[in-house]
Amino acid sequence: MGDYVPPFKITAKSITLIAEISAQLERYAIRMEQSDSIKLRKANRIKTIQGSLAIEGNTLSEDQITAILEGKNIIAPKREVQEVRNAIKTYDRFAAWNPYSVKDLLEAHESMMTGLIDESGIFRHGGVGVLAGTQVIHLAPPADRVPFLIKDLLEWLERSDDHPLVKSSVFHYEFEFIHPFADGNGRMGRLWQTLILTAWKPVFAHVPIENMVYAHQGEYYQAINESTEKTDAGIFVEFLLGSVLEALVSHREPTPEVTPGVTPEVKKLLNVFKKAEELTRKELQDRLGLKDEKNFRQKYLLPALAGRQIEMTVPDKPNSRLQKYKRTERSQQ
Repeated sequence: MGDYVPPFKITAKSITLIAEISAQLERYAIRMEQSDSIKLRKANRIKTIQGSLAIEGNTLSEDQITAILEGKNIIAPKREVQEVRNAIKTYDRFAAWNPYSVKDLLEAHESMMTGLIDESGIFRHGGVGVLAGTQVIHLAPPADRVPFLIKDLLEWLERSDDHPLVKSSVFHYEFEFIHPFADGNGRMGRLWQTLILTAWKPVFAHVPIENMVYAHQGEYYQAINESTEKTDAGIFVEFLLGSVLEALVSHREPTPEVTPGVTPEVKKLLNVFKKAEELTRKELQDRLGLKDEKNFRQKYLLPALAGRQIEMTVPDKPNSRLQKYKRTERSQQ
């Protein structure tokens, strides 16, 4: 007790992603201080709720969630409406919770799952497994071990010197592995990771990471399964860091007043486009004669996206194999 350390190895790619996230965070924070930021914060909160619940099968759209948030009645399954109302209430309260507190974790679960299951706000009393069709792909630890496992995990989280981006992702994986509740484990794991990150950088309260996870739902579960098979949460960490970066780049929507200046590298990138042309990442890299993908992403692609000089053709799925990029109207001015 008290000495538990989850098994994980940090990859070189994860280290690169942490550096890229750190570079984007300052710009995102500036964006959140602009005059229209209240509107953007609300939009991002709706994306967060829609994404996290959609992973669990909720079919309500962002427009329907907005209507519920505004107190309007909608025609939809009663349970799904209840899930949204619970999530709105929970995300409104979550900044007051302590990410290292078992009591607060249980309180958050009660807020998220009230009216949906009998065991809201308490750890499960029975065994649970994760199914893929009819096949059990993960059998969670016995119920009588759950309080001790969660206590150990939260104690590790509080004392760990690992980077908050890393330990929040490791916590997320370990939480899903323990599966401490009868239901709601996925949405709680995502909520608590956001809480951990918000305690580190308050701007994370407005970053819709869950929306990006939903866009890559298959990869999310695959990363969990691979981490379990290899007893290495580092695989899941790498996936989640990619989702955090995409959330920052895709949803920051900088205004002209805070748009970074067009660098020489971005100018070179813009010049390889022909009129109204859409190009893949590889095509752009080839035209620029660049072999190093990391250098291309850091100095060319991400700054051009952040400055809204180019845009994605499939913005809701940044990692889509069909993803291409095109110049924006702003880049033509």
